[in-house]
Amino acid sequence: MGFDDAAWRLLVISLPTASGTARMRIWRALKASGCVALRDGAYLLPGGAEREPALRELGDECIREGGNAWLMTVTPQSAEEGAAYRQLFDRSADYAALRKSWKAAHRGLSSLAPIELARLRRRLQRELDAVRGIDFFPGDAAVEAEAAWLEFSRRLDALLMPDEPHETMRRLPRLDVADYQGRVWATRRRLWIDRVASAWLIRRFIDRSARFRWLAKPADCPKRALGFDFDGAAFTHVGDLVTFEALMASFGLGDDPALRRLAALVHALDIGGDPVAEAKGLEAVMAGARERIGDDDVLLAEMSTVLDSLYAHFRAEAQRGAEPRSKESP
Repeated sequence: MGFDDAAWRLLVISLPTASGTARMRIWRALKASGCVALRDGAYLLPGGAEREPALRELGDECIREGGNAWLMTVTPQSAEEGAAYRQLFDRSADYAALRKSWKAAHRGLSSLAPIELARLRRRLQRELDAVRGIDFFPGDAAVEAEAAWLEFSRRLDALLMPDEPHETMRRLPRLDVADYQGRVWATRRRLWIDRVASAWLIRRFIDRSARFRWLAKPADCPKRALGFDFDGAAFTHVGDLVTFEALMASFGLGDDPALRRLAALVHALDIGGDPVAEAKGLEAVMAGARERIGDDDVLLAEMSTVLDSLYAHFRAEAQRGAEPRSKESP
């Protein structure tokens, strides 16, 4: 995030006293952009081409609300004055508040359900990203916060995804479906998104006579079974592909646009990435089914119906030539 240390931006605004709603909306936007209030109505921001349009838009909004706005360039008159400007944007207190909230959240993690853990992660990630976005002069506090977040994330991962496979960098061979009929397939029990979707994919597109074994731990996998979605399994995460995507690639299923839509959905819910519009709905259905159903065979049967419906919906959209609604609104 670049800035011009010799050319800061100062936005001076005034609004009619009756414009309380507009005043609050503009104040929140100024805060979100990282502006520092020098006094009431005067807001300073480091210079930078990517930030100036937002300030101009806020100024224009003030004028539309019946107020006044002036956007000016401010140049420090000495190195000391420039350093004083930068000090105004010290985010150490913001990072300290984040770390305090992570410490408080840490105490109750083990009592949260998977969907609650996932929501907590997303909320805390948004809060961290918001501070990162306005930390124009990152220093030691930013480095320390990043290290603390990494440690906290590992704790979340251990609870959200016990025995979750690590990515491998092996080559994916092209396999013949005919060689994989009537087989026993094994994965970790208490199915979650990637495992249940992979089991559905196997039975629907690869091995219609597949039998499944649900493992208490990966070491319990029978030698003759085809393991999936755990370290050392025949099919698991490869590079940035989750198991569902690795199975698609291995068996040449990538030409199906409906399956590609499902793959993006599974990827987003399993390891993150670009948001997908249907993700929250599938996550809620999966979490609810998992709470009600303790038998993984029954859980797979129920979620297979959901995945069949999503696949049919995506296929119909593809046949109509509809543009996929892949990203959620911010």
